[in-house]
Amino acid sequence: MPTPVIAIFDIGKTNKKLFLFDEDYRIVFENSESLPEIKDEDGEACEDLQKLEDFIRQSVEKIFSKKEFDVRAINFSAYGASLVYIDEKGNPLTPLYNYLKKYPAPLQKKFYDQYGGEKKFSLETASPVLGSLNSGMQLYRIKNAKPGIFVRIRYALHLPQYLSYLICGNPVSDMTSIGCHTNLWSFEKNEYHRWVEEEKIRGILAPIVSADSTSQIALQGHPVAVGTGLHDSSAALIPYLQCMDGPFVLISTGTWCVSLNPFSHAALTVEQLQNDCLTYLTHEGRPVKASRLFAGHEHEEQTKKLSSYFNKPAGYYSSLAFDEHFLKAGFAGDDLSRYGSYEEAYHAFVQGLVKKQADALQLILEGSVVKRIFVDGGFSKNRVYMHVLSRFFPGMDVFAASIPQASAIGAAMVIHRAWNKKILPDQVISLDRYGDKKSIV
Repeated sequence: MPTPVIAIFDIGKTNKKLFLFDEDYRIVFENSESLPEIKDEDGEACEDLQKLEDFIRQSVEKIFSKKEFDVRAINFSAYGASLVYIDEKGNPLTPLYNYLKKYPAPLQKKFYDQYGGEKKFSLETASPVLGSLNSGMQLYRIKNAKPGIFVRIRYALHLPQYLSYLICGNPVSDMTSIGCHTNLWSFEKNEYHRWVEEEKIRGILAPIVSADSTSQIALQGHPVAVGTGLHDSSAALIPYLQCMDGPFVLISTGTWCVSLNPFSHAALTVEQLQNDCLTYLTHEGRPVKASRLFAGHEHEEQTKKLSSYFNKPAGYYSSLAFDEHFLKAGFAGDDLSRYGSYEEAYHAFVQGLVKKQADALQLILEGSVVKRIFVDGGFSKNRVYMHVLSRFFPGMDVFAASIPQASAIGAAMVIHRAWNKKILPDQVISLDRYGDKKSIV
């Protein structure tokens, strides 16, 4: 008998992954590809949307050709702050613009001047002023800079929902994407912000549906439930909310390290917004206080420099054991000559990086009774990082959370009833505790 499975596409900026999970949420098949970026019309790097579409479609064909699996459902986890604009026929009208694309300062000023100023607007939408990272601002830019394209847009879909649309043809919006620093949602009124109506944006935003809803379709003669897709950071939180009792914070690490506190119910302050804090929404529409740090990117760039300077292979840091004797003064940046070894330089760099992470985390801990920190993603496997982090928080229990692909499992769990006849498991997370209560500060 073929094994019943769900297929999850976990689409990051760097790696595009496909997983098949069985009914016990064990990975029974996986595939990963890294797709080269292309340039948009301004010469700026962006996702190759056509190649991404090809990866999705070819992967679907591949898994349905495997007779050992009974694919009952498909869902998607993908990075946020990225919109695909489709016409009446479902064809993309523009490149998939990079969320780091520089935003025109005059247009940004015009927007905030019209809608109450940066501070007031940011408090209303729980979105720091981030330019293109506020995906609603991408739409505002299209309307003002490319009106010919704007009038042809039938739907503006966030990337996770566009990937779902590719398979099922059902255009929808999802709260985890809308709640991801988009400038679109009024957290005060729990509805779209008034500018969305006034700028005639509302009509091209697809209907909002529940994250656990699915579209029933047939693929190659097989009935399949297709989920709506989820913003990856919110998807990564789902297994923890499902399996953990009591308050906690989760640091979901990757290119961006996102600290998520589902147990802080106080509204964001101006200070928090100015320090890149924001509010996400869970798959159930509940607010989650969050802070962000571009730490994964910084780590990738710095380790390249360390490998070059000390003549070590890429990824050498992953073999290092923690050595507290290397915990000294702050990192010297590009002046690597002050360090006698890769190991010493790497410990110093991580110490500085974790200091930034600790500051970002402290911002969302205020006003809550959290005593546990879970770290998942790439840094959870980094022994130096985890030991240093535990020393910044000696009064808390710090855990490396070993969960096979948290974002992907979250996307599978959220539509559990649509494909899985077993009870939702409560033991999918393995924890490795760090720390001896020594403080680094």
